[in-house]
Amino acid sequence: MMDINKVAFIGLGVMGAPMAGHLQQKGFNTTAYNRTHSKAKAWQALYNGKIAATPREAVRDADIVFMCIGNDNDVRGVVYGDDGILAGLKPGAILIDHTTASATLAHELENACHKQGNHFMDCPVSGGQSGAEKGSLTIMCGGDEQTFAIAKPVMEAYARQIQLVGKCGAGQRCKMVNQICIAGVLQGLSEGLLLAETVGLDIHQVVETLKYGAAGSWQMENRAETMAKNEFNFGFAIDWMRKDLGICLEEAERQNIDLPLTRQVDERYAELQQEGCGRMDTSALILALKK
Repeated sequence: MMDINKVAFIGLGVMGAPMAGHLQQKGFNTTAYNRTHSKAKAWQALYNGKIAATPREAVRDADIVFMCIGNDNDVRGVVYGDDGILAGLKPGAILIDHTTASATLAHELENACHKQGNHFMDCPVSGGQSGAEKGSLTIMCGGDEQTFAIAKPVMEAYARQIQLVGKCGAGQRCKMVNQICIAGVLQGLSEGLLLAETVGLDIHQVVETLKYGAAGSWQMENRAETMAKNEFNFGFAIDWMRKDLGICLEEAERQNIDLPLTRQVDERYAELQQEGCGRMDTSALILALKK
């Protein structure tokens, strides 16, 4: 098995910065790049890793390159071109995309990597900023078993659950399932809390009563009481969820299936965006019911 020493991390946002930090702290020689250079400098000061001026420079001599960017076009912006990742990858190196993106992009990047003798895996993550900071993320991986076997021990630096769910594109499609399920849970939780508040139930007592039963969920345990207090500044924003649900709905259209609840929740989030709530976390869905 390949002895991994040098790695690169492209994208130092609220997820990428701590993920890259875990790599550096776990003994991997990590070089990072971020489009906003001030964030790269801040990461370097915090973790004592190397930073680079371009993606091409960052990935030079890296055995594995990780990306955690914004959307499909953002990924393309750091992958292609004279200063892009592909221009700097050494033969045999692995490119792993942690971005929540489309399965179409995953297949595109796999083809581009294979053409020049590199390997690719789509590996979106779940667990949010807190999971990245704690090193307890869940990673859904699409790719071949040999590449996965090499990359998994490295990704364990910041993940608790890492699963190969199929060939290229399967990771992104598994993340779509994840986001669809979250949307459904939040819709049900919002409606349940609305009824509870209307009839005068104590929300804390409701949560303590229900969280260990069939209605229990991470969202109920961690967000129900803050939703009741109209507190919506916890992590994953509506703007990002709409991006993800758009990917889900596009994939559903390609597969000729209907996702009525997903469409409904996406429409409610669109209404909240129009009211200036796009940076609130996804539990703000309850505000759409209270209007």
